[in-house]
Amino acid sequence: MSATIMIVDDAAFMRMMLKDILTKNGFTVIGEAENGAVAVDKYMDLQPNLTIMDITMPEMDGLQAVKEIRKRDAKARIIMCSAMGQQSMVIEAIQSGAKDFIVKPFQADRVVEAVTKALK
Repeated sequence: MSATIMIVDDAAFMRMMLKDILTKNGFTVIGEAENGAVAVDKYMDLQPNLTIMDITMPEMDGLQAVKEIRKRDAKARIIMCSAMGQQSMVIEAIQSGAKDFIVKPFQADRVVEAVTKALK
């Protein structure tokens, strides 16, 4: 069975791009969320092997969502994604329990590398 992944990003085209990269590389995307609040609820329902989460989103940002998910599931595997220039947020995300981060615009090989590493 391939790994199950949930994608969290407020931009639908970013979710679509990530989903395309992941499915072409044999991963199964089992859910998507447009903000951190939806992500926390969906995470509990779907129990994905891995979550890829944007940092900057409305309602609840990625940092808050990582903390909420990790409170409920200490083993949660989360990769953050951010635009260039959000280094301090990326550091905070890693300290909050994120496994890795990928930078937008996405490079397929970097996404696959981060996902493969996080799932080990």
